[in-house]
Amino acid sequence: MKQICIAVATIFAASAASAETINFDTDSPGALPAGWEQGVTGRGAAKWAVAQDESAPSKPNVLRQSGVGSFPWAVLRGTSVGDGFVEVKFKALAGKEDQAGGVVWRWKDGDNYYVARANALENNISLYYTQGGRRITIKYVDAPVPPKVWHTLRVEFAGRRISVALNGKTYIDLQDDHIKAAGAVGVWTKADSVTVFDDFSFGSAK
Repeated sequence: MKQICIAVATIFAASAASAETINFDTDSPGALPAGWEQGVTGRGAAKWAVAQDESAPSKPNVLRQSGVGSFPWAVLRGTSVGDGFVEVKFKALAGKEDQAGGVVWRWKDGDNYYVARANALENNISLYYTQGGRRITIKYVDAPVPPKVWHTLRVEFAGRRISVALNGKTYIDLQDDHIKAAGAVGVWTKADSVTVFDDFSFGSAK
């Protein structure tokens, strides 16, 4: 078991060494950032756009989602990560039904991907896989997620192992193999969540 843990730690260290971070500061406000695409799993309409935010961890810009849909997503085209990590800073601003911020990985299309999210209305973190357009729960864990505060959500994944951390604390660490192939990475919200994102990072294990 110790050797397995060391091997996994080595994979994630390699991922961090090859990380790329996108802070949206060179993109024009009011439009999708360059190289990204948006959509919704289910019904509704996504509305992702770069916006200025004086509270941004890296000023001046953030990526903001203000549309209403089942599960709005935005992914970075051309990315393909099988084992590695994805991380983002997010702040939930509003939403009567939900106030969620999440990341997606091993994204094949708008109906097939993994997603981990934190919810400021429910004060929890959850891990799902989406298959055939259907979101299926893997695990829920209670966690403090105050609204209108910046948080860091990070997922590390290698083979079947998935680890989800919020603000540096790991809340979910388990094995799952519903989606095995490499895929794109991106960000995600739910329902009427108005959420902003900054410092989107990802990396592949070498």
